[in-house]
Order: sequence, then C-alpha cells, then structure tokens
Amino acid sequence: MKLIQNKHLRFALPALIATSLGLLFTPLAAAQSQTSNYPSKPIKLIAPVAAGGGLDNLARKVAERLSKNLGQTVVVENMGGGGGAIASQVTAKAAPDGYTIMVSYVGTHGTNPAVRKLPYDAIKDFTSIGMIGATPNTLIINHDLPVKNLKEFIEYAKKNPSKISYGSAGPGTLTHLGMEQFKLAANIFMVHVPYRGVGPAYTDLLAGQTQAMFPTLYAAIPYLKTNRVRALAVTGQKRSAADPSIPTFKELGYNGFDGQQWYGISGPANMPDAIVKKLNAELNKVLASPEFAEQMAGEAMTLMPMTPEQFSAYIKEDIARWTKVAKDRKIEID
Repeated sequence: MKLIQNKHLRFALPALIATSLGLLFTPLAAAQSQTSNYPSKPIKLIAPVAAGGGLDNLARKVAERLSKNLGQTVVVENMGGGGGAIASQVTAKAAPDGYTIMVSYVGTHGTNPAVRKLPYDAIKDFTSIGMIGATPNTLIINHDLPVKNLKEFIEYAKKNPSKISYGSAGPGTLTHLGMEQFKLAANIFMVHVPYRGVGPAYTDLLAGQTQAMFPTLYAAIPYLKTNRVRALAVTGQKRSAADPSIPTFKELGYNGFDGQQWYGISGPANMPDAIVKKLNAELNKVLASPEFAEQMAGEAMTLMPMTPEQFSAYIKEDIARWTKVAKDRKIEID
C-alpha cells in the first residue's frame, strides 16, 4: 500500500509543480500580454483646465497626433478646479495601466506643490512620461512708466517704493512667484495685487492701475506688438525666437531665472516601464514633427523632448526652485 502511494506521489508531483507554476505565472503572463498589446483601447488624456485656452488647445493638438502614432484614440477630458488639484488627484488614483494620463504643468507639478497643501504628492503619486515644452515668462511694465530697461526699472523702484505695484493671475501662480523671485534678487519693493486670472491683471496694467507684471511671453506678445507694454527681460537660458529683442535675466546679471510655463505628460505612479517608454517615444515623435514645431513656435513655446528620467528630475528641480522662493518670501496658501 505504501509503495502504491509513493508511486502515485511520484507521478502526481510533476503535475502538481506544473500546476503551481502555471498559477504563479498566469498573472505575470497576463500583465506582459497587456503591456505588449498596449494600447488596445482609447486613452484618456486629462487636461486640468476648463475647455478653451492655451493648455486645452495644447492638449488637443498633442492628443490628435498621439492618436495617429499609437493607432488608438486619445480622448481629451477637461477637468478644471482647484488650480489643477482635482485633475491631478483623479490621475493619481487611476489604474497605472497607461489608459489615464494627464497634461501636467508648472501649476500642478511646480508652483502649487511649493505653496499649497495638496491632496496629492506631485512626485511620489505620479509617473513622469515626458516633457512637451515651455514658454518663458517675461517682466513687462506699463508703457508710460519712465524707464526703458531693467536697470532703470530697478533704480526707479528703489527711488519710488510706494509707486510700484504688480498684478498676478492669483496667489501662488507663476506670475506671482516669478515676480517675488525678482524682487528678492533685485532687492526692491513692489505691492502684489492678485487677480482671478491673467485677463483682469492685464486690464489694470494697461490702464496704469498697476505698473508691472510677469506673464508668459506668449500672452504678452499681442500687447508688445502694439507697444502697449514694454518687455524688460525673459526667463530661460537663451533669448526666445518669438521675440529675440528681449534679453534674458541671465544676460543682465541675474542668474537662476529659469522658471517657465512648462507642460508635460504624467500618469499614475507605478506604470509599467514598457508602457512609459512607448508613450515617451511616441510623444517625442510628435515633438519632432516640423508641423507641430511650427505651430508651437507661433505660441512662443520651445519644445523640450526628454526621457522619463529627465522629466522627473526637471519636476523635482522646479518644485525645489519655487519652494525656496516661497520660503524666502514667507508665502504659504491654505
């Protein structure tokens, strides 16, 4: 009887092992199959703003081209509110399968994490997929102000500390923190006047209610062309092709002014490497398109293709930059 039991065990053991290994590798095989077949259904690209405007327009242009490259529809879903916090939280909580991604930008993954308590961690809760590009910010002033360049503006501000105020698109935005960085570097005083968006801030700047502003170059170009404002300097390492007449802060002796209105693509944390690499490769193909590059140049954007690792490092550096400014200027927003 014992011999028979051993014989049965001897023949059953290989089958048992095979079954166990099959159970072990089934989830792995399924995951590998999903990754190799990606994408097998439409992808949702969340735009963290209401429909209309620059970021929404960019999201749709990228989605259209990604759809062609990937052979699957990339659907833009607008999700405004909370300065991008709602869209970011939804993305962070989504399944990390590559079918929910978002347009991350300087607000959601740069300035907001530096000044606000957010329902997400801009680094730990996301997978960096790739950078799209960036538009420099420019220091502009009311055309009637009796100064012609940055040096004269600083001198004027120091002589007239009660006469200079600047508008921003709201507390904690790039238009706010960028100017605070400049105030600190130039050792000048200006009163901050926050608005609910960049539009009202422009209205008061043109009317002379405020004297300065720190918007994106793209937003400033129409006013520069009509000589309604004067640009004194732009951020970034080199002059913008959109208006090469404007010097950089670096040229004028102010280092560290690299903050820009940047845009990229991020997904939930723990996305499979193969999917991240595929999305990154296809995004970089979009950026390499001459037609797309020409469209973005018209919006004063410099395309900045990066690997996922480079984009992740860029986000960390940007958060660190604005966290320092917020700390130095004692800026914290509930």
